[in-house]
Amino acid sequence: MKGQSHDISVIIVSWNTVALLKECLKSVLKSLQCINKGELIVVDNSSSDNSALFVEQEFTEVHLIKNDKNLGFSKANNQGIEASSGRYLLLLNSDTVVNEDMLPNLIKFMDENPDAGACGVRLIRPDGTVQPFGFGKDPTLGYLIKRVLTSFILHKPLHNWSPDKVIESDWVSGACLMLRSEVIRHTGPLDENIFMYFEDNDLCLRIRKAGWKVYYNPHISVIHIGGQSLAKNPEAQTAYNHSLQYFYKKNYGLLQQLMLKALFFPYRFTIRVFS
Repeated sequence: MKGQSHDISVIIVSWNTVALLKECLKSVLKSLQCINKGELIVVDNSSSDNSALFVEQEFTEVHLIKNDKNLGFSKANNQGIEASSGRYLLLLNSDTVVNEDMLPNLIKFMDENPDAGACGVRLIRPDGTVQPFGFGKDPTLGYLIKRVLTSFILHKPLHNWSPDKVIESDWVSGACLMLRSEVIRHTGPLDENIFMYFEDNDLCLRIRKAGWKVYYNPHISVIHIGGQSLAKNPEAQTAYNHSLQYFYKKNYGLLQQLMLKALFFPYRFTIRVFS
């Protein structure tokens, strides 16, 4: 990260989502006009749909980083973080659309809550319903077991996914993740051993261990179009399982990782619980 010459740096990782990326960039640039100093960084992970060329030609004000191969979600975001100069960093998925007042409201919330290391927002589906799994508890064995029992026996969600007030959370979704750059300088950025999935859980855990709080703010929202790739893409499912196992080995130890594999993976509960 460079010196803090901007209020916020918005970092978007792009991979073969050119149509969605266009709408995302348009909405972000409109919101950036409502703050004093902001920058927009796009990291393209070697898209084959001419996403990088499109950004170069149509959005010349964007700082574009082009990779010659898909480096994964964590490493690409870290490239954006390294190039950033904002006192706040917003990691934003390319399949999102933001409101005009979203960035000013996020900055205001972080300014008013100096103990906030990270903040997530309400994720809204295109049909207007609230998307689940925008926040939650750490994925411990006890938590996973409780979620399976709740989902498959009681047939109800474990959380109220639409709280009406700001709450503290163990983690918030990386689809729209506001970070204090000071915190990232202390904790380090995303773990590049995680190609995709659980990088947000891991980062939020480190932020909390460093003494900062992670908040979920339902008064700020973005439209999030994604959420289906995990169920439909076998490679994504494999990456998901690998990331969860790595998260366990790193944060809970090898024994817990082996218990996770024995309890859940034979029945593919991990996919069904979180997707």
